[in-house]
Amino acid sequence: MTAPTKVLMLHGHSQNASIFSKRLGALRKSMGKDIEMVFVDGPVVLLPVDLDGASSTALGASEANATSSDPSTTPRAWWKTNPEKTIAHGLEDSILCLRDILQRDRYDGVFGFSQGAAMAALLVALLEQPQKYPPFLVDGGAPHPPFKFCVAVSGFKAPGSLSAEIFGTSYSTPTLHVLGRNDVIVIEERSKRLLDLSQNKRLEEHDGGHFVPSKANWRNFFRNYLTDPLGVIPSPEQRTVSQPAHDD
Repeated sequence: MTAPTKVLMLHGHSQNASIFSKRLGALRKSMGKDIEMVFVDGPVVLLPVDLDGASSTALGASEANATSSDPSTTPRAWWKTNPEKTIAHGLEDSILCLRDILQRDRYDGVFGFSQGAAMAALLVALLEQPQKYPPFLVDGGAPHPPFKFCVAVSGFKAPGSLSAEIFGTSYSTPTLHVLGRNDVIVIEERSKRLLDLSQNKRLEEHDGGHFVPSKANWRNFFRNYLTDPLGVIPSPEQRTVSQPAHDD
């Protein structure tokens, strides 16, 4: 019996593993027994002051409650940023948290949304060249083999000098980038910075905004992609002609 494809799932800013898992309920159920999604918490706990302002509301974790003692509603992140979005406070802690997770188990790939997508892309780049951040190393080597694939929904390049050092000029892990044509949170300009770093990319777009698309056509597409990320899989959007892109 073939082992299921195991996917590490990284939530967005102000969500957590429980919230992200519930939001992807229909997608999870459509995966069947062949794909196992493992949802994990970002280590940065957000306080009420971190959630003030319209931008945090728009980011979309209405289920989160920064004043509750219930861990399933605690808003979390992979880093905190400054208003100019040039610094990622806590990114080092998140890298070490994920290092420990990867030490304990093996995953075929990673799937992230928004800030989680930025973290997912950074993680695949770091697994390609782990020496770029020595604290990530375990006994002198990577804690986990490079992933077979990365899915980045509403992704962008993580800010700061550490991110720039890890990415360098590009990374090569096959990456599916999914963008919303009406996403006003992560606009096209921010997403393009990550796309430009991705050597082995496929881009798909949906008509919605800042969320993981979950209509039946998208659920089927995600299931097929996670099962065979290098396969020739038709686009979930009929009008979009999109094939895997490879830089020469």
